[in-house]
Amino acid sequence: MSDILFLVHRIPYPPDRGDKIRSWHLLRHLAKLGRVHLACFADDAADAAHLPALREALGGALGEAHVEVRTTGKLMAGARALRSGKPVSLTLFDSLALRSFVDGMLARPDIGTVFAFSGQMAQFVPADCRQRFVMDFVDMDSAKFAQYADETAPPMRWVHAREAERLFAFERETAARADASLFVSEAEANLFRARTGLPDVHALSNGIDLDFLRPVTKAPRGEAPILLFTGQMDYAPNVDAVRWFAHEVLPRVPGRFVIAGRNPAPQVQALASDRVTVTGAVPDIRTWLADADIVVAPLRIARGIQNKVLEAMAMAKPVVASPAAFEGIEAEPGRDLIVADGAAEMAEAIDHLLGTPEQAARLGASARRLVETSYSWEQRLAGLAEIVAPLKVAA
Repeated sequence: MSDILFLVHRIPYPPDRGDKIRSWHLLRHLAKLGRVHLACFADDAADAAHLPALREALGGALGEAHVEVRTTGKLMAGARALRSGKPVSLTLFDSLALRSFVDGMLARPDIGTVFAFSGQMAQFVPADCRQRFVMDFVDMDSAKFAQYADETAPPMRWVHAREAERLFAFERETAARADASLFVSEAEANLFRARTGLPDVHALSNGIDLDFLRPVTKAPRGEAPILLFTGQMDYAPNVDAVRWFAHEVLPRVPGRFVIAGRNPAPQVQALASDRVTVTGAVPDIRTWLADADIVVAPLRIARGIQNKVLEAMAMAKPVVASPAAFEGIEAEPGRDLIVADGAAEMAEAIDHLLGTPEQAARLGASARRLVETSYSWEQRLAGLAEIVAPLKVAA
């Protein structure tokens, strides 16, 4: 098939955080379909420096690449959004240099498909694009900002409400001109279909690297049990989740709460105590997962699929998740994980699992069987080729 231009808001390598995990596996799968060219942002110079390793990992399937360190801060983006009427999500990720690179690539006859990952990148795809346009929204971000608005007080409530309104209009306009729109779960896809009435909206779920994330024998420690939360710790829903758990659930249960993830926000660092460990970035999250007695996912604001839940399940860990963290995961509560609504219910579930280690082990084993059966990346991305290059039916 013809070449593919892949647009992504963060360089998709290494796959060490939720968005990079999905974008990396998509890129690797697309590279099996044709030569891929890349236009993306990077968080900093160290992030941009991963391009040679990315090329090597793709084994020569990557063509031209534009990797640009993003320098626009939130204050500047906010000012530009007010002047232009655009969502802040777009002005945060805008660049004349990246636009120029994309325009040059789209003028070439060998580019047949544009694949944009994350809504911010749709602004680089012109309205008169002649190529097939596949838009991976991943999550319905406008719904996330609407949740933020519901959870916060003025003036941030008004800021989030504006973002939700402007972003939804942009998402709807983008999907209306895209040949296919993708979401990470059927729940997200159904929500978008219901709110827009648009066709060609598909669910393309995340998978799990079953070789990388494998169960390991937990060494006895004779210490307090570990209740583990993993994630990017400057991400607002994660910050909200760990603060709520530390204040509302932890006082009701035994054990030590470990918050493992890079860039802990000041509100997260302030939780550190004799019962709360804030690790910051860790070399290999599997080390903490191996040591954990229970993995908790107490998110109150969530969209799409929580990779943190799937990763814990892949390592055969008992998971206690909120309903928001469970949404989009194809598992059976009570068999593969525990879904607990509210502080009292979550504390009761944790207490029960800590008191019945054999049941906790059965829950983890069932979780591993589920991901082995249903959540390999090969299974989850099996339909991607038909979305990118549909087979033509003879008349």
